[in-house]
Order: sequence, then C-alpha cells, then structure tokens
Amino acid sequence: MKVGILGGGQLARMLALAGHPLGLRFAVIDPAPDGCAFAVAEPLCGAWNDRELLDRLARGADVVTCEFENVPVESLRYLAERVPTYPPPEAQAAKRDRLREKQLFDELGIPTAAYAAVSSPEELREAVARLGLPLVLKTRSHGYDGKGQRVLRRQEEVSSAARELGAPMIAEQFIPFLREVSIVAVRGRNGQTAYYPLAENVHTHGILFTSRCRPADPLEAPARDYARRLLDRLDYAGVLAIEFFDVGGRLLANEFAPRVHNTGHWTIEGAETSQFENHLRAILGWPLGATCPVGLAAMVNCIGGLPEREPLLELNGAHLHFYGKQPRPGRKVGHVTVRSNSEPELESVFGRVVALVRRQAHDVRPAELQRPPEAAPRQVQLR
Repeated sequence: MKVGILGGGQLARMLALAGHPLGLRFAVIDPAPDGCAFAVAEPLCGAWNDRELLDRLARGADVVTCEFENVPVESLRYLAERVPTYPPPEAQAAKRDRLREKQLFDELGIPTAAYAAVSSPEELREAVARLGLPLVLKTRSHGYDGKGQRVLRRQEEVSSAARELGAPMIAEQFIPFLREVSIVAVRGRNGQTAYYPLAENVHTHGILFTSRCRPADPLEAPARDYARRLLDRLDYAGVLAIEFFDVGGRLLANEFAPRVHNTGHWTIEGAETSQFENHLRAILGWPLGATCPVGLAAMVNCIGGLPEREPLLELNGAHLHFYGKQPRPGRKVGHVTVRSNSEPELESVFGRVVALVRRQAHDVRPAELQRPPEAAPRQVQLR
C-alpha cells in the first residue's frame, strides 16, 4: 500500500519512518526541492496546486494525508474527489482561518480567551477597548511557530499596528497562564478514538522547546472531552492535537492542529504506539494501537542548530532524531527524546540534554529558553 503526503518536512519524514516497518510506501509533494522527507519517500517536487502533480499522487496512492495545514483547501478537495483523503478537507479549512477556528470552539462549547475579528484600524481600536492591553494580534491564516503574531502592550504599539494593518486579523486577550498543555488524540475511520496522556509544554518565541508527558494529570479528562467533541464534529480520521492554556486549573483552548504534532514526538520512544504509526493506522482504517506511556518521557527540540551527537549518545535514555535539514535561525532541525523508568533519572538526563541543546540554539539566548515567570493575576474574559 502507498500513502501520499502533502508536505515534505520532518512530520512527513517521521510518518514514513513509522510506516516502513508496516510494509507501507510513501510519496510526498512539497514545493521545496530539499524537503527532508524526500530521503525516505518518492519525491514529487512542485506547487500545491499543480493539478498534474496532484493527479499523479492520486493515481499512485491508496490514501492521502497532510503534514502541514497551510496546503490550499482547494487542492485537498480536488484530491478527495479522486482518492480517500484524511483528515477531511473541511478540518483543514477550519484550521486555516483562526477566526473560524475560534468560532468552531465556541460552537462546541470549548472555552477560549475573548477575541475579536479585526480588519480595519477602527476594529482594532474597538478590540483594544473591549479586550484591554496587552493583547495578541494574529494573522487569520499562515501562522505557526510564532509567525504572524504580535503582542501589543502599549497604546503607541496599537497605533503603529493600526497603521501597518494589512490582511484580516484576529485580536485575542493576552492570557496570564500557569502553563501550556496539549492533548494528542487519534480517531479511526470507523470512529474508534484513543488519547495520549496530556503533555506540558514550554515555548520560546512561539516555538516549542520542551514537552513532557504528564500521565494522570488532573486536566486530562476535560482535555479528552474537548478533543472528542472536535473529532466527532469534523468526522475526523487521523491524529489531532489541541493546545491549551492552564488558567488556574481551567483549560482555555488556544488552537488545534489537524495532523501529527510536535508535542507528541515523545511517543516515538515513550508510548506503546507512536502518534505517527497511529495516524497511519487511522487513515488506513486499521485498528488503533495502544497509547499508554512506556515509562516516563520528555522531549527537547533542537532549534536553529544541532547539538553534538557524541555527548548525547553517552546519555542512557536519550534518543536522537536529526531531520537532515540545514540549520537556520528559528528552524526545527531535530529533537531529542528522553525516556526513563524513574523520575530522578529522567530529570537528570533531561537537564543535561537541555544544556547540550542550548549550546547550539544560536538564534535565541539561553535565558530565553527557560520557563517565563508567571504573569501577574489578571481578569480573564471567556467566550
């Protein structure tokens, strides 16, 4: 069987690596000639809307999926008319527009921070008057890893943003969260659903730096419930993740991702079945694998540069994943998973991995790769 993937980055690469032991073959479309997934799949280099290329993928694949939510929905719909395509194109359409994403959360009763659509300087000023400062101003599309967003803290920044306002945007109340967490869930074509334990995450400049598996977290139950609502509403097949803010023990949804997710990378070594294998099982209509953790696990992203291999390979429980991508500022070029059967050992190895990875993160200062201080208490408006 052959799986087609739209997007040739590290997520597609890890999907293919998970599928090879299952006897699967892969073809990958990506506009970039150096897509790192091309090393483990049939490369199809070209534009997302290249109908000839899409037809070639559809003729050769048994099923098609995405590793990247910014693929044009029209291309997904075109493919869906010719070959089974999962997740469904409408899930991608909901994700591509941040306003539509928030409205979907509202429809399903999933709490979010207060927000407002902004398409003019007047609407921005109205949003500031209602939501207060600071607030987060985001483009409604093409935003990930901190791209396409800006925090406005002072009135003069609002005036500047109003002058520069271009594409339609969304303004969100700035949330003084205690921590960021995420749930990674998987739903099969027959509706079978499974969940991985909640992950606790730390970002720097909007890019995920560390993620830790937190089995039996008290917020896992509501996170599962919100994920189930979204999966069922979208008639979803595949892996889906929702990122939340923990605000005093209550979850506020920040965004969802209709694909395998960075906060689930720990599952490769740290779960009975990885998110990548389960995504493939789900879209192919196969039974899902167990999602229970195997010991304790945490993950560190390599951002901007790769650490030296040898010191990491000396650490028991450390597992390297280098993506074959050229280093550059802000780019995810690899990750390291740490797994152990004891909390003290995990913390010891994890700390050493973080220190080694920081040395090569050339685009961010070490102090900025640490957990930010807790914000002062502030009244949070809920939708």
